[in-house]
Amino acid sequence: MEEAQERAGAGGTDARSGTALELLVHGVGGTTPAEMLDDPRTVRITGDHVAAVFRRTEDADAESRPEDYRGRPVPEAYVWCNLTSGNGTRALWLLLLPFMVVNIAHWMRPAAHGRIRTIRLYGLLLRLAGLTLTVLLVAAACEVALDLVAWQCAGTRACAERHSWLGFLSPVTSDGGWWSTPGRRLALAAAVPAALTGLLWYLSLRTWRAYESRQPMDHGADAEEDPRRAALGRPGFWYGRRLVARLRAAHTAAGLLTVAVAVGLPAARFDRRPGGPALLDALGWVLLGALAAGSVAVVAVVCRRGRSERRLDRTLDEHLVRRLPLAALLLFVLTLLYGGWTRPSWTSEGRLAGDAAFGGIALVQGLLVIALAVVAHLLHRSRPDARAAIRGLGGPAVAMLACALGGVMSGGVAQRVADWMDGTGAFLVGPPVLLTWQASVIPPLLVVVLLMCAVLARHTLRLARAERDAVERDHPGETGDPGRTRRIALTRAMATLTDRAPVLVAITSAATLLLGAGALVGALMTEKVPGEAARGTYAVVQGAAQTAQDLGSWLIGLGFILFVTWGRRAYKDASARRTIGILWDVGTFWPRAAHPFAPPCYAERAVPDLTWRMATWTRATGGRLVISGHSQGSVLAAAASWQLEPSARKRVALLTYGSPLERLYGRWFPAHFGPDALASLHEEVDCWRNLHRRTDPIGGPMRLPGDAGPAVDRAPLKDPLTYGRTELHPLPAPILGHSDYQADPAFAEERGRLLARLRPGVPAPRHTGGAEAPVPAADDATGDC
Repeated sequence: MEEAQERAGAGGTDARSGTALELLVHGVGGTTPAEMLDDPRTVRITGDHVAAVFRRTEDADAESRPEDYRGRPVPEAYVWCNLTSGNGTRALWLLLLPFMVVNIAHWMRPAAHGRIRTIRLYGLLLRLAGLTLTVLLVAAACEVALDLVAWQCAGTRACAERHSWLGFLSPVTSDGGWWSTPGRRLALAAAVPAALTGLLWYLSLRTWRAYESRQPMDHGADAEEDPRRAALGRPGFWYGRRLVARLRAAHTAAGLLTVAVAVGLPAARFDRRPGGPALLDALGWVLLGALAAGSVAVVAVVCRRGRSERRLDRTLDEHLVRRLPLAALLLFVLTLLYGGWTRPSWTSEGRLAGDAAFGGIALVQGLLVIALAVVAHLLHRSRPDARAAIRGLGGPAVAMLACALGGVMSGGVAQRVADWMDGTGAFLVGPPVLLTWQASVIPPLLVVVLLMCAVLARHTLRLARAERDAVERDHPGETGDPGRTRRIALTRAMATLTDRAPVLVAITSAATLLLGAGALVGALMTEKVPGEAARGTYAVVQGAAQTAQDLGSWLIGLGFILFVTWGRRAYKDASARRTIGILWDVGTFWPRAAHPFAPPCYAERAVPDLTWRMATWTRATGGRLVISGHSQGSVLAAAASWQLEPSARKRVALLTYGSPLERLYGRWFPAHFGPDALASLHEEVDCWRNLHRRTDPIGGPMRLPGDAGPAVDRAPLKDPLTYGRTELHPLPAPILGHSDYQADPAFAEERGRLLARLRPGVPAPRHTGGAEAPVPAADDATGDC
């Protein structure tokens, strides 16, 4: 095998100039090399156990036998499914879902040219929103460990006796033990949120070394100066090493400073009482000032720098990356010493300062989302795109949902722990009032979502009835089968739900913003939970408030359990993995630009892999290449094609099927996959053909303007292939939807058309006569390259 590879890399160009390569890239859910190559005997050509290129065993040394491949290509399969799947422990990444969602919002910027400052402001607002999510997560851990456990339960005799493992922290049951003072209880409990921050830092560092630190192909200085270059084709787009390292340092410091404030602020408040110790009071002011200065430094680091895409930024801010977390750690340790100092008359009563902290975070997040919506509207208005989701406001809407997810998960954990520690509600004050209010708005939000789903279901059924006539027209001369017609029509109608997702997201996000604002106002004005705040009002209002409060609490707990259970099942069950695979793969496709603790970007490994493979093939053989991508694989294929040098890109033909390039990515990420970007890709590659079905809920046409549209998109494929029973198909053909595109004869026809262009010499003209392609054009083929 190694000898074959050496011959492939060292051999002359002329000897192998006629050899063509077909590089297959699978989609969501993954597959095996044997299934992709239709041969049980496969061998790994290059790569490792995570992602690799495979060939059939008989094709392993194809480069040394070019005469055997004069009339057919060498098939290769790039298998990348291990980048997004693994054992059951990988389901823990779902706990970082708010971080992933806010990172997605960063890439949903509307397309705009020349508004550099506005574009930078858009990215800055999302980096700040990501920072608030980190603070929120750590604050939730502080609420559980410091407030509910160490402050309230350990300080209450009945609760401490109920949980014997807290006996050494209770002033009563431990008879005034060393750990029983409030400051030392808080210092000990601070180990939990500090360990959580350390775990996030470690995971981010480990994945940073595995993904962001892999250097992509260097294009040299020429590519930097091309203003027409698509964003995904910039040399440094898939190399976020410097930014992620900076953000990791800032977010780690923010987490440690949050814990330090939770420990030091109660002690400082006690020391400021009349007659308190003057020395400790002065030390408290100094320490709080240092924590405030550290917080300003963290915000400054987040604001200072965004992504560097126009060049490979190999430098690393080593002093900042090391010193900022170490300085925060030093302040954290000093705060523990200060908080744990002996204060004989100090007792724990009521809650810690959780209401003000969570209220401030919620207010800042709401203001950031509103400002982000204004910036996104200005960008969209400068260059309107009729296909952009929510008229360019997709980023703010998704950022709002990320903040809501963070709030719900934080409130859910706190509420569940409070119920576990004090199920009767007789011992503890409970979590902050705002978290209960936020849980109480979940039932009305679900009512809004259910009403929208009912409207969409009604519209889908009406569309399905209208599609029945179209189904019968697509199969003329065949005996009608009402049941089969209904199934096909319903599948087509349900596939259109993808196109209505922006409306669902927009209404849900707007309702979340309004209900969240109402919860914040209600908590601040009443300082009571909804059930208590409604006492003395109308019976209907009081009953609704109490019902929303109780139901919201249980819904959060149930949702959290289902969330983790479903996530674990998704990594064990292939069918469940495909169900959520498209959302997860879209989320982890993008580099970590807004949050360093988000799940890692698999494309920072996959795109350079494909780019290197295509570039080395075209450079070594002088031949051309067809890269064939299904579903998410088509997105990777397009991104890798953009990364090629122009001379290599002209020797690449692109075949996409079931592709979300325009239907999902083009609408939700218009700055990177909008009409201009896709049109430039069509112009720069040798040829591009796209296959789609009306029953496919993910893939769709590219919708390029003018002659480019029919040149790329083939007319929708028939699905099912046969309506009824025929001599060739005596059994009913299945409705394929998003799968098995290669089973359609149109796939072989389009592949043959592209391979016919793979001949040595200069690339074929983009508009050629029918004599060049040996494969005749089908009746429904609406154009050529």
